[in-house]
Order: sequence, then C-alpha cells, then structure tokens
Amino acid sequence: MINSIEDLTDAQNELFSWIKNYMKEYQHSPSIRQMMQAMGLKSPAPIQSRLKHLQDKGYISWQEGKARTLQIVDEIFEGVPIMGSVAAGGLIETFTDVNENLDISDVLRKKDIFALTVNGDSMVDACIADGDMVLMEPIKDSYSLRNGTIVSALVPGLGTTLKYFHKRNSKIFLEAANPAYDPIELNLDEVIFQGKLLAVWRKI
Repeated sequence: MINSIEDLTDAQNELFSWIKNYMKEYQHSPSIRQMMQAMGLKSPAPIQSRLKHLQDKGYISWQEGKARTLQIVDEIFEGVPIMGSVAAGGLIETFTDVNENLDISDVLRKKDIFALTVNGDSMVDACIADGDMVLMEPIKDSYSLRNGTIVSALVPGLGTTLKYFHKRNSKIFLEAANPAYDPIELNLDEVIFQGKLLAVWRKI
C-alpha cells in the first residue's frame, strides 16, 4: 500500500493533488512550466524538489529531465487480474471468475530499480531469453548477497553480465544458466555488482 497522505508536506500534497486532477482531466502528465504556473512559482527548482520527494515517498514515478514521464504510482498497476491456471502439459478447465489481483506495485515502488535488455542466451535455462527485459534492484552490500542470486555484474575491462552469483572461499563465480558457458572466476575486488533480479519482462 502507498504511504498515508499525512507523510506529505502541505506543499507536496498541494502539488500531488493538482497533478492527479490534471492527469484525470487531460490523460497525460503536465509540464514543469504548467506545474510552476499552477503553484504560483517562478522557478522550476521547487517543483523539481517536490517531485523528487513525491518519488522518494512512493507516490509518483518520474524521470528527472525528461518531459512528461510523470506517472501516479497507484495508477500504473492497480493490479493484474489472476484468471486461474493454464496448463503447460495436458488440458485443464479454463478460467471463469476473477479470484484476485496480482499486485506488482511493490516491485515498481522499490527505490532506484532499473531495467536492462538481455543480450545472449547464457541464462536461458533460468527462463531469461535474448531480448527480454530484466528489472533489477541495486545492491547496497555485496557481502550480503546469497549464493544463487541472479545479479548484473560489471567486470572492468570485460563488460556487464547477467549471471548466478556464487561465492566459494575467497573466490566469486558468475555462473550461467546454460551448459554451453563456463563459469567466470573472479576475486571479489575484480567485480562490481550493479543489481539483483526482481522480475523478467517479455514482450510477445
């Protein structure tokens, strides 16, 4: 659930309420200039500050410096209906009534998540294929990583790779989910862990 509206300052709440009303009426996000005019401000800085706080508190999704990228978090995904089960083997009875919603707003609301496009087939046995998009959560403490976590790892001089993380003694192993690829063996100081896997997005 989103935080209580009480955790917003009066200025943040005023802007947030105005944005919601604007987007409900016009079906797109307002510009910084329009927000300045509505709030009676002559500089974009206070608007940008309020937007940053609204984003940090989980009310909006916004890419600073990019026009009209603002979205209300609760309206991005109010919930995807779970329509029952589907067989991947034999046939089963088709879905009828909607039982519940699949709520992925908590994933989208995590701070600083980022997306990467997958190139290659080294993780295909983990159901991550070439061309898929992976959502990643930043890794704040690499020492807390658990073996078997799928991570994006930057190896200076070699590039970035998506692999299973394993630590054995003082060595790091980046292991593929495809027997055609050998594990990459590294010292801890030879790798920078950028993020761990949250979700896989595939367009059909």
